[in-house]
Amino acid sequence: MHEPRRKSPPPNQPSGVAAAPRIRVLLPLPLTAGAYDYRLPPGLQARPGSFVVVPLGGREVVGVAWDGEPDPLLPARRLKDVRGVLDAPPMRESLRRFVDWVAAYTITPPGAVLRMAMSAPAALEPAPQKAGWQLAPEALREGVRLTPARQRVLDHLQPGEVRSGTDLAEAAGVSAGVVRGLADAGLLVPGLLPRGAAFPLPDPEHPGPTLGPDQAAAAEALRAKVMSGQFGVTLLTGVTGSGKTEVYLDAVAECLRQGRQALVLLPEIALSAQWLERFRRRFGVDPALWHSELSSRTRRDTWRAVAEGAAPVLVGARSALFLPYPDLGLVVVDEEHETAFKQEEGVIYHARDMAVVRARFAAAACVLVSATPSLETLTNAETGRYDHLHLAERHGSAGLPAVEAIDLRKDPPERGRFLSPPLIEAVKDTLARGEQAMLFLNRRGYAPLTLCRSCGHRMRCPNCTAWLVEHRAQRRLQCHHCGHAEPIPAQCPECKALGSLTPVGPGVERVLEEVQQLFPDARRIVMASDTIPGPAAAAAAAEAIATRQVDLIIGTQIVAKGWHFPHLTLVGVVDADLGLAGGDLRAAERTLQLLHQVSGRAGRAEAPGKVLLQTFSPDHPVMRALVSGDVAAFMAEEAAGRRPGHWPPFGRLAALIVSSEDEREADRAARDLGLSAPRAEGVEVLGPAPAPLALLRGRHRRRLLLKARRDVPVQPLLRDWLHRVELPNSVRVQVDVDPVGFL
Repeated sequence: MHEPRRKSPPPNQPSGVAAAPRIRVLLPLPLTAGAYDYRLPPGLQARPGSFVVVPLGGREVVGVAWDGEPDPLLPARRLKDVRGVLDAPPMRESLRRFVDWVAAYTITPPGAVLRMAMSAPAALEPAPQKAGWQLAPEALREGVRLTPARQRVLDHLQPGEVRSGTDLAEAAGVSAGVVRGLADAGLLVPGLLPRGAAFPLPDPEHPGPTLGPDQAAAAEALRAKVMSGQFGVTLLTGVTGSGKTEVYLDAVAECLRQGRQALVLLPEIALSAQWLERFRRRFGVDPALWHSELSSRTRRDTWRAVAEGAAPVLVGARSALFLPYPDLGLVVVDEEHETAFKQEEGVIYHARDMAVVRARFAAAACVLVSATPSLETLTNAETGRYDHLHLAERHGSAGLPAVEAIDLRKDPPERGRFLSPPLIEAVKDTLARGEQAMLFLNRRGYAPLTLCRSCGHRMRCPNCTAWLVEHRAQRRLQCHHCGHAEPIPAQCPECKALGSLTPVGPGVERVLEEVQQLFPDARRIVMASDTIPGPAAAAAAAEAIATRQVDLIIGTQIVAKGWHFPHLTLVGVVDADLGLAGGDLRAAERTLQLLHQVSGRAGRAEAPGKVLLQTFSPDHPVMRALVSGDVAAFMAEEAAGRRPGHWPPFGRLAALIVSSEDEREADRAARDLGLSAPRAEGVEVLGPAPAPLALLRGRHRRRLLLKARRDVPVQPLLRDWLHRVELPNSVRVQVDVDPVGFL
């Protein structure tokens, strides 16, 4: 990007002749040069934010007129003309600044970030108006004899009004043929239907639930934040079932009263049927949605409605941050601790952190919500950067569930089984009382590993450093990282022994098999991402459980996220130690958050809840915290362990992931980067080393980790580091600033 150096006419421009105006245009492409200069021909006007059509190579591309001054030293002969300006609401300054900020922070070309803000190209043109029918001029209708049916149709049309044929037929109580007959007779003529509102307007005064005293106080504080019209971040915490959702929906209502837009980010929007029902009860209508499963037409209509201010509330996944809100007044991040908010492909960013930045540029209030907030967010609240509101008790008459650990060293399951005797007895007692139980295991499929009993060969993915997971119902082995699948072979690929392959370890399908033998009369449902693939399936499952068509739920992590099942009183965690293994910095924190969430599904109504944790490590700090309910003490202990070594949130991390289809090439590139690593006070570079997933989707991967004190800006170090090393085109280097995982 060039800065203007002088105001004299550019070279080759005759003195006294007005130069054609120039603009900078950012294209939604991963080009390292940033914005390009173009010439505005006579008759075209474009200001920063306008969507423009420009030539690039031999094609035309839609880009955005960007901020900053064009380069006056660039010769006029090298400039190409803007081809057109689109009839679309211009991109607001707050979003343009956000795109630039995200690009700079994540070390990504700005055009790659812009592409996320232009994710519905069809929306840049107004949607075509649909055709309908209107009355022909009165002179054409005089003296024409009409049947009663035809007269009813005409009586439902006012002069100048246009209605669809289907609408007219339903209103008049006639068939579509009657309407067509009137058109054939010349009594109806075509007309364009008016553009209706894409989304109904939520009513902030719609009667909502009655808030308890603590909820009402927290809601009042959040309303005041929204009414101030200023940026600020508030952490809203509370035990599971304390009514955090109802509290922040009150802030959404205040945002609507102020005439501004609200954005709510959910980690699993496609599975949030019960959350959407709460929104409907609070505001009388559904919100606009944004997630990957929307049709292209719905994406177009939603993007355009947001840009025109016709979608007052948008509920979406992390990519909803990049929609073109004209006046964003509130940003809510629900379950802010969820790693689903981290995008690991393309532009690598954390939606929770970027939501705070988005709110700052929009002068909007930001609310981060969680029963078990991340250590980063807790630290920001403790140091005063964020305000903090806490709901200490469950709403209504429900109490917190009792949590107990089952020591599998003392009460092991039967050989070949995975449910211990105390857990089996607890499920029996729960079902006998007519209540519901849940068994939780964060593993899809039947078994996480398949090996040969004869030679010990393990079935591995050919594209990844990962074991193939057996899915017995589909009779296949599948990689959960790249999607590779193959039939279960009849013989070992290594030693050719027939029938020697055996599953090792449990997945939810294997737990289901055990449950079918132990509780044959119990009505069961499996809730995992491959059995609950989208919104419709999630809504159907929630309805079946809520209406007591199900006795026993077997689920993976999707059952932990915000469900309210009033008749569920027992949660059994089949393998509470899962997730604690390995050297991940946040392994203990994540395990506690997940198990605390799933525990919170129990006892949310009048009947008391109980949680049983099967573990080989009952004295582990995570298990002790869950049993005692003292999550705050665990987080304080976790912080004390990270502070001395300047680990996040008390220091900065950035990862370089080097990958190539050629293993030796990946090693060479990683070695060269390691030799050129920055050397500065307060900075340490670890690696290179093979990534835990050293082969992923056919690419060999090596990692380097830059660790720095909190006061060290890592982006300049990273840019300089990458600039010093020339790598072949076949090698990719991904930059992950603030990594949350280390696979």
